[in-house]
Parts: sequence; structure tokens; C-alpha cells
Amino acid sequence: MTRRPLRVLAPDDTVRRISRRLFLSGLAAAGSSAALAACGAGDAIAPSLDPDGEMESQLNVYTWGEYDDPDVIDAFSARHGVRVQMDNFGSNEEMMAKLGAARGTSGYDIIVPTGIYIPMMAERGLLQPLDHGLLPNLRNLSPAIADQDWDPGNEYSVCKAWGTTGYVYDRTVITRPMTSWEDFLLAAQDEASGSTTVLEDPWEVCAIWLAAQGEDVNTDDPELLQLCEDALVDSLAPHLRAFVSTATTGVVQGSFALIQAYNGDARQALMETGEPERWEFVFPTPTANLWMDNWCIAAGTQHPDAAYAFIDAMLDPEAAFAQMDYVGYDTGVVGLRERAEQEELDFPEIVFPDQEILDRLTASEYNDGMEKRVIAYDRLVAESGAA
Repeated sequence: MTRRPLRVLAPDDTVRRISRRLFLSGLAAAGSSAALAACGAGDAIAPSLDPDGEMESQLNVYTWGEYDDPDVIDAFSARHGVRVQMDNFGSNEEMMAKLGAARGTSGYDIIVPTGIYIPMMAERGLLQPLDHGLLPNLRNLSPAIADQDWDPGNEYSVCKAWGTTGYVYDRTVITRPMTSWEDFLLAAQDEASGSTTVLEDPWEVCAIWLAAQGEDVNTDDPELLQLCEDALVDSLAPHLRAFVSTATTGVVQGSFALIQAYNGDARQALMETGEPERWEFVFPTPTANLWMDNWCIAAGTQHPDAAYAFIDAMLDPEAAFAQMDYVGYDTGVVGLRERAEQEELDFPEIVFPDQEILDRLTASEYNDGMEKRVIAYDRLVAESGAA
């Protein structure tokens, strides 16, 4: 996949972070195709109702846990007289399997898949094409965020939030400048040995070594992935203390010195610690993951007018800013960075990476190499003895 430069202005979060990016072994090994086996491409899907301008009184949303500002949801409900029911899933695979088995009768109107899963879901008929005429606030979406490779023209999706991966380190333990994934590996074997954590995610963990070697982080080459596995087990496993889903606890408690982390989590951690100057977040060279979660309308929706009104409301600048501040991730609406600077938002440089950083991010792919990554991850866990 050709790297596509991204051009943007650019509570406890444990539940959200565990569910957001987690690829546990069973789910990842099974793969998205298996998760969708209950709904073949030719299987009939229950029809959706067409919008008729009459607002329904109910809206059912299937999303990641703790991923929306309750005040924003309540404001939408009060304005439109719509009761919003939020149900949570733990992985994209779980969500797709449930929708596939239901064949349009799940009862959900809006779902929030990660971008790389949208082509598979569209192919299986799980998504309703969007009528852009019913989304006037779509004009507020940053051109850099719109029209991604996995959904040209935003036929099925609208950005909910996007982020990237880096690491946080304790400057009292690691006193030299840190800028790269190579620096991460070296520090893990030296100053941070025994106090290093990585994410509970096979793709992200393998990307550390692949990026440090200048290799394609999305490679599906089995020989290269075997080299990655062996290197991680030999050079990283002995120094790991834990596999974590969020940076917050480690930073607040000061229990780790080097923590692989998503940028929004890192910001949350720095906001909660009493010693923010002790910690540094790094957008590592040469590259890191770019992920995007998206608002989509589920095939079979029974509340289409409420669904369109909801997505449009989330694209309003006020709602988009509140959501961004709550989750710690850019929600893709233009003007957020300028307002964040005006209102002195905490750590805006973590939410809105500079253009140089954005230009070198790589969108993760779900390809034939995922099973090998899971094997490497499982072996790393076993050999490390970390929790």
C-alpha cells in the first residue's frame, strides 16, 4: 500500500483503550473473514428503512466503550427528542460477527468500525451507503480526513476520530533524547530494562521492530515476519515488564519507565500525573500507525432519520471539539487545532501532530501477515513472563 500523507490541522480511559485497538490471539488468528463467515457476500440482508423526514424517537449505536462525551450525547437527545442507546463491542471482529449473523436484524442503526475493515463490511452488505445530502455538516470535515483509500468518496463512512502510536518515557530514567523506534529498543535493553511495556496488540508490537529496521510495517512476507518474531523474543522479551492497553496507569503511578502508547492515551496520562515535566511523548521515526474509527449506518437500520441527524450533529464544530477534548483524539473537523490553541487545551501538540509527523504515518492493513504477527506476539508474551 502506498503511504498516503495525511494533511490535517492536525475519566479513566481503560475500557476504551482495551477495546479500541486490541487484537487478542483468538480473534486475530480467526481473522475478519472468518468473523464474517456467517454472512456471505450473497446472503440476503434485511432491508433498511428509507429516511422520510420524520424523526424517530430511538437510536441504537454499537461502538467502542467510553468513546463519547455523555454531555454531547445528552444534548443530541434533548434537541431531537431521540433516546440514544449505546452498546459496546470489544473488537472489530466481534462487531462484524454480530452484524453478519443478524443479516440486517441486529437492531443497530450506527456502528463505529475502524477504517481498514470497511471494505470487507461493504462487500458483505453490512453497511448502508450514505446520502451526503442528508449530512450538511459533512462540509466541516477536513479534506485530509475525507476520501480515504479504504472508502473513496466517503461512500459508507465519516471519520469519528483518528490517532497514532508512539511511546512515553521517564526522563529521570532515560536522560538522552529519544526520537525513533530504534531508540525505544535500545532503551528497553538498557536504562528501561525491566520497566518497559508494550501494547496488547500484535500489529503494534511487530511494528516496533519492523519500523526500526526500515521495513514495511504492513509486510506479509513470512520470512521477514519470522525474523521479526525471533528478534523480539531475543532482544525485547527479557526486558519487558508488562503488556498494557493504556499508558495512564503507568505514568500516573510511575511504575514504568518506557511505555508504548497511543497519542490520546499519552495525553490523558500527562493530564493526570502530578509530574508532567518528568515524561516525554515521542512520535517515533521512521513511521507509526495511523488508524481511524468511523461513523457508519448499519444495513437494516430502522431509524434512518435519527441516524443521519446524529452523524450530522457529531460533525458540528461544537460537538466535534467536545468529543476531541473528551477522548483525546482529533475528530477530523476543520478548525479544531486553532480553537484548541485559543482555549489553551492541554497538550495540543499530542492531539495535533505537526505536518512532518503526519506525512510519515502509515495506515495499518489487515492482510495475510496478521496470523504470523499473532504467533509472534503470543511467543513474545510466553517468553517474557510479563503480565
